[in-house]
Amino acid sequence: MPNTTNTPLPRQVADSYVEAFTRLDPITGTYLGIPECGPKLPDFSPAGQRALADLARTTLEELAEAEARPGADGEAERRCARLLRERLTAELAVHDAGEHLRTVSNIHSPLHSVREVFALMPVETGDDWSVIAQRLRAVPAALDGYRASLAEGMDRGLPGGPRQVATVLGQLEQWIGTDGGWFGEFTAAGPKELQEELTEAAAVATGALAVLRDWLRDVYAPAVEGAPEVVGRERYARWSRYWNGTDLDLDEAYAYGWAEYHRLLGEMRKEAEKILPGARTPWEALAHLDVHGAHIEGVEETRVWLQELMDEAIEALDGTHFELAERVRRVESRIAPPGGAAAPYYSQPSEDFSRPGRTWLPTMGETRFPVYDLVSTWYHEGVPGHHLQLAQWVHVADRLSRYQATIGIVSANCEGWALYAERLMDELGFLTDPERRLGYLDAQMMRATRVIIDIGMHLELEIPEHSPFHPGERWTPELAQEFFGLHSGRPADFVESELVRYLGMPAQAIGYKLGERAWLKGREAARAAHGEAFDAKSWHMAALSQGSLGLDDLVAELSAL
Repeated sequence: MPNTTNTPLPRQVADSYVEAFTRLDPITGTYLGIPECGPKLPDFSPAGQRALADLARTTLEELAEAEARPGADGEAERRCARLLRERLTAELAVHDAGEHLRTVSNIHSPLHSVREVFALMPVETGDDWSVIAQRLRAVPAALDGYRASLAEGMDRGLPGGPRQVATVLGQLEQWIGTDGGWFGEFTAAGPKELQEELTEAAAVATGALAVLRDWLRDVYAPAVEGAPEVVGRERYARWSRYWNGTDLDLDEAYAYGWAEYHRLLGEMRKEAEKILPGARTPWEALAHLDVHGAHIEGVEETRVWLQELMDEAIEALDGTHFELAERVRRVESRIAPPGGAAAPYYSQPSEDFSRPGRTWLPTMGETRFPVYDLVSTWYHEGVPGHHLQLAQWVHVADRLSRYQATIGIVSANCEGWALYAERLMDELGFLTDPERRLGYLDAQMMRATRVIIDIGMHLELEIPEHSPFHPGERWTPELAQEFFGLHSGRPADFVESELVRYLGMPAQAIGYKLGERAWLKGREAARAAHGEAFDAKSWHMAALSQGSLGLDDLVAELSAL
């Protein structure tokens, strides 16, 4: 028999993996709040990516030994082991297929990670800014590694999508800018006594952006011209496992998207009639609200308004539908750095909560924002959406593992909770105003539309006969963009940004609606099991304290609470 006396338990294996991973990926270390990671950036080259894969393989071997140790069959150990194995196996499948050699996206790539991490770094002291200067000087090597991976992908016949490349080139132009570019603007807020050092370091980082731009424009873009924009069923299934933590029946999911489309369209028509009687479509009523509805004027005024919206939600929900620790109650509204994708987003608090959870609003150059488009979105990004889940994970990390509370995240679990949170606020009566409720339904429709067009265009499925749009034809990116535009209250630049996102991140966008379905199934099963004794507040807090789960396990775990 093997000697298991000194073998760690699964949660110890998982936490050792986090420590090793953050040494290889200092950007993740900054998200977690590890000071030692501050001056560094990851090696995005093929060798750096192989090191991450080797770590995953070694960890899986250690996990197999850990599961044979006495005590490894307890619930906490079992749940952590299952997540760790599923996540690392899914990540290795993506790596082994060479997907890391073709990562070009308008929202999720090494390039975007390099820029975004600076917005999360501490800026309170001169020492903080010195660390920022060191990391700025590391940008050229990081982007050289990224370029080397794309070049290897080119050589191996693994191209990124032409539309993604064109979009990223546009983003790079904006980040490079004039008068120092984005990095120059960022470092201008530093202390006067360090401005010479910071200006020089920012110029080094901006120069690296220019080198990458020139290579993408002159070498990579011509090489990938004409490459397929869609990924096909095999690649899509691989990415679906990665983003959703399950092997989905993609045809059933596509049919579910259409069923939700028809249901939501009926609800939207009822609300639209209250706003603009006789409106031909709900989006005509939303266009009316763009001009005549409630608005917030000014970027800073909008940031403050969103902060107040989240603060009000916390006051209303804490003690009634949730039980929140004081540090979880803190969340900040921020304006996103310019030049990114159009969608709002959330960043998780550091492990010690010294950096709170934050929501980020991309303004896309606008200064006037309709309320109908903000309220449900901030219930999603902030409270009770992403912030309550991800901050609660960090809060209970000592009962879970660092891995379950941080880097073991399954996208569909988190996005599903956040969409469930929007629905919960509707159920609780926070969206009785017709403007706000139509905005909520429009956001729900966007998530149903994502399921339809993301699966439809990547698998080139047939548009069903019950569709009011091109029935019997096969989906293409062009048809997907047109369909999305016809069924969204959002501006054309948002629609285009979203389509590029779906092409560059196949199967990620379907997790919102499919994840919400899993959360609703789990809640209804728990309600049926408990009957009149079902307590929503207790169930919500137990559900939010589980840590990460893939959709394979989420319904079963929620049902048993």
